[in-house]
Amino acid sequence: MFTIPEVNALIPTLNLIVAQQLREQSEIEQRLAELTQRIGRTPDTLELTSTDVPDVRRLKRELRERIRRYESGWQRVRALGGIVKDPQIGLVDFFGRVEGRPVWLCWRYGEDSLAYYHELDAGYRGRRPIRADIRRHLLN
Repeated sequence: MFTIPEVNALIPTLNLIVAQQLREQSEIEQRLAELTQRIGRTPDTLELTSTDVPDVRRLKRELRERIRRYESGWQRVRALGGIVKDPQIGLVDFFGRVEGRPVWLCWRYGEDSLAYYHELDAGYRGRRPIRADIRRHLLN
């Protein structure tokens, strides 16, 4: 279980990691589009084949390395205690408590501090602001 100050202390690190993740995601999408254009279809695999021309081999190798880095970046977020809810927008939740019940403390890339929570069975649309009275009820 996390408290607001604990999550807030992680935000500078999360900002760096998630910013890199979003850049990496964009690069992966661009390289995949380039590979798709080069071979005339979406590839079934990124494994190298004997029929791959040098440009295709290079793109496949680069994509595999970028995907490895991308997966490793999200693992770093998980190692901090975050649950990656939506990697497309950099949405990360942390377990916390409000009024004695477990909730998700909800942070999205670009937010300077933790400002939202939602019930465990609610998604992003169920986010509620952490008001002063709620802050008093967030217990470790």
